[in-house]
Amino acid sequence: MIDISELTVLCDKLGCRITPEAPLNEYITFRFGGPCRALISVNSASSAAELIRFLKENGIKYGVLGRGSNVLVPDEGFDGVILHFGSDFSNIEENGNTIRCDAGALLASACVRAQQLGLTGMENLFGIPGTIGGALYMNAGAYGSEMKDVVCSAEYIDENCNIRTIRAEDMELSYRSSIFSGTDRVITSVTLRLKNGKPDEIKNAMSECMAKRSSKQPLEFPSAGSTFKRPEGSYASLLIDQCGLKGFSCGGAMVSEKHSGFVINKGYATCSDVLELCDRVKKIVNEKTGYKLELEPVILS
Repeated sequence: MIDISELTVLCDKLGCRITPEAPLNEYITFRFGGPCRALISVNSASSAAELIRFLKENGIKYGVLGRGSNVLVPDEGFDGVILHFGSDFSNIEENGNTIRCDAGALLASACVRAQQLGLTGMENLFGIPGTIGGALYMNAGAYGSEMKDVVCSAEYIDENCNIRTIRAEDMELSYRSSIFSGTDRVITSVTLRLKNGKPDEIKNAMSECMAKRSSKQPLEFPSAGSTFKRPEGSYASLLIDQCGLKGFSCGGAMVSEKHSGFVINKGYATCSDVLELCDRVKKIVNEKTGYKLELEPVILS
């Protein structure tokens, strides 16, 4: 068991809220998973760096969560501390045709701010659930647009707990991957460079994008968005369709009947249900088509 007394003192000093034994199902879009030992609401990059330094020096396991839109939390929870980048760390500032967003700012909020300022380039990203930090971490994208198309630079905490700045061209942005993926680097802010446009036209494009999402995706159910990465040469949803797996279920988890690229929570799914279903889907698709599907969400472990 982690003794969080010293950590609580540090959080008080930094002005960060700490919640012992926080239920993580409330912090991910799939709405399942057990608790963590403590959840800290981060309020600045410097606070995050100091907290990470403390956790590393004391050998305490930790993880970072934004909106949890691409994360699976095990049923037994997470035996460590979660640094939550949410509303306490979500400031958005504009400067000409650039927008700087704290990592906890919602991607949708950044899109709306850009529209209000008459800045174009983010319309197709509107409706992607998650924070701006999470979106850059995985180079999120939709309908032909990706974060790499609009990001200018980012601030992050490196492996030695130093705050650094990195240019877009050095981020190694590719399909659902970046230089941050699978590392100890923690994104703390993202700066976007956009182009001048007309607010009404941008708003209409955003509305059209959201209508398309609503008509094709099962937004009425908890999920982690697209469940499988796009395999080279095909599409996960197409392959799953071809295998007749729409509506295929394990416990409370089901392949959406609306969009087979989504595994949804029918209301009582566990993480074990989702992982079992995904394993079965991967096996059947591989046996019938030869394609190997790869899970897109990250498992918090």
